[in-house]
Amino acid sequence: MALANAQSFLFLVVFSFMFVLSMANFNYGWGPGKLNKTNCPYGNNHPNATQTSNKFNVGGFENWRYGFDYMDWARKSGPFFVNDTLVFKYDAPNPNGGFPHSVYLLPNYWSFIKCDLRRAKRIANPNQGAGKGFEFVLRKSQPYFFACGEHGGIHCNNGTMKFVVMPLKRWPF
Repeated sequence: MALANAQSFLFLVVFSFMFVLSMANFNYGWGPGKLNKTNCPYGNNHPNATQTSNKFNVGGFENWRYGFDYMDWARKSGPFFVNDTLVFKYDAPNPNGGFPHSVYLLPNYWSFIKCDLRRAKRIANPNQGAGKGFEFVLRKSQPYFFACGEHGGIHCNNGTMKFVVMPLKRWPF
């Protein structure tokens, strides 16, 4: 009985987390007349009104670096849609010092919370973020959990170099 209650509670927490993240853009309006191109909360220049996808530089001008709050960036930069592209830009390893970075895709929420990289997939090594950066396309409407995995995940464990996005399917306006 206790296991069933724990599983139900975990399901509720994960579902609530995913729902909140998918609706986290505070500028997005709801209600009658709010979800069309002419009365879009961003005006007629909403990036998704005429394009099929958008590119987002992860971290904006800060890029992918230690000490930046990427959960906050994802919340403020959304909503994200299927086929949008995330661009991870970071410095290549420096022989004179500095910390290399990489990008890992974690398999689930629990791995994300614990920064457990054992089943994570490295999608970008420390050299791939230089120059134009590494591009990752959000192909499905599912949660994507990203983290820096260098130095055994220490950048992830401190809570800043990790974030989650839940791309939405586009509405046929």
